[in-house]
Amino acid sequence: MLKQHLQLKLGQKLAPQQIQLMKLIQLHTLEFEEELERELEENPALEIVKEDSKEDEYSSLEEAYQDEGTESIETDFDVNEYIYDDEPSYKTASSNYSPDDEEFDNESLLTEGQSLYDYLMEQIHLINISDEDLKIAEYVIGNLDTDGYLRREIKSIVDDLAFSQGIYTTREKVEDVLENYVQKLDPAGVGARGLQECLLLQIEKKVSSDKAVSLAANILRHQFDALTNKHYNKIIQKYDIEEDDLKDALDEISKLSPKVGGNFDTQTITINQEIIPDFVIQVKDGQVIPLLNSKNAPTLRVSEEYKDILTTYSHDKNSSEHKQAALFIKQKLDAAKWYIDAINQRQNTLLQTITAIVKFQKDYFITGDEKSLKPMILKDVADITGFDISTISRVVKSKYADTPNGIVYLKDLFSDSLTNDDGEEVSTKEIKTHLQEVIGKENKRKPLTDDALVVILKEQGYNIARRTIAKYREQLNIPVARLRKEL
Repeated sequence: MLKQHLQLKLGQKLAPQQIQLMKLIQLHTLEFEEELERELEENPALEIVKEDSKEDEYSSLEEAYQDEGTESIETDFDVNEYIYDDEPSYKTASSNYSPDDEEFDNESLLTEGQSLYDYLMEQIHLINISDEDLKIAEYVIGNLDTDGYLRREIKSIVDDLAFSQGIYTTREKVEDVLENYVQKLDPAGVGARGLQECLLLQIEKKVSSDKAVSLAANILRHQFDALTNKHYNKIIQKYDIEEDDLKDALDEISKLSPKVGGNFDTQTITINQEIIPDFVIQVKDGQVIPLLNSKNAPTLRVSEEYKDILTTYSHDKNSSEHKQAALFIKQKLDAAKWYIDAINQRQNTLLQTITAIVKFQKDYFITGDEKSLKPMILKDVADITGFDISTISRVVKSKYADTPNGIVYLKDLFSDSLTNDDGEEVSTKEIKTHLQEVIGKENKRKPLTDDALVVILKEQGYNIARRTIAKYREQLNIPVARLRKEL
């Protein structure tokens, strides 16, 4: 049985314009330039100018148009309502970027690159091979990954050849083609089914009469587990050799590549893009000055031509065609004016955020020493700017700053805090830096265990648990003590 009842709900709905504004804030410089170019193409009423903008007359024109009784498109979204209390002015936006920004060139280099697949296919067609073996070899090459490894089982390849290629063969035949043709191709190590085989294929192509090379090949073939676990004493006892002999063999192994396909493009066309800093941090007379990259602060205006056309059409109230045309132009003008406001609110948000970050991390920007980094989380910056935490997150995402000490990824400036023995809050980045220094100075013949690192850092005033040391070590991509051992 159907029933009717009233129900009150309290909710929030994001307007499309608000969503677009949030997306604009999140874009880094290169993405923003692409978005701006796209908007300029789609909306002819929007223009970008290099000289100072003139006084915007669009507001008064809009009022005159509405006073004449012609229909207008209402906009219920006020960008200032969501983020700002003050009215942004795009005329002053030019003062928010650095005069040195021109040195950052936004050029994407399109380079033709040969893939590993193409390189191998060229070689396989130049050798003397039967038609059947050639088809098998081509299929095997097509199953290699970008590192040059054959990760698939031979049995699966045999089945695929039968079902998809109509080639009925055996596992032994595919292995024979793999080992006698594919693995003989350049680069050495291609077609390997694992790291051990990859390294062996490379070492076997070297001069075998060399003592170090012969020993390296023997170690890779018969003592691979001991090698990977750095059980060097076991290897020395096994071959009854001196430590220097093992060092020479390890030096030969270190010259081998674990990813022989790494020097080839994974696609036919590779796009190489340099990092374009979104912000410029200058230090003058002990003062840290944050600036926007000029590419983030374009000078925009509403098209004078479109405003003139709107004025012309608005005088003809009797023509339905002119009325429709006027509505279309009015819509474009409204969109252009909103976009200008949105861009300037984006600039304002970025500038206020980087100013707050600079205020928080002034010592770091002056010294460039990571130990000067203060504990800082998104909420700290949000409290200074008055923005929501999600807005701060969008600002720092994928953005970089050009500082006197190099390019800095903004998210790297954020870290949690721990309390040291003096009761002071220190950044986890500072602790990680100390951890790296301690490990960097350790005796590589007897690397420090995590328990030993706990004791050393405690002596330096950082009371950290062993599991925390292990977590920080993993975050820094530092292996366990056993794998850091060297001769």
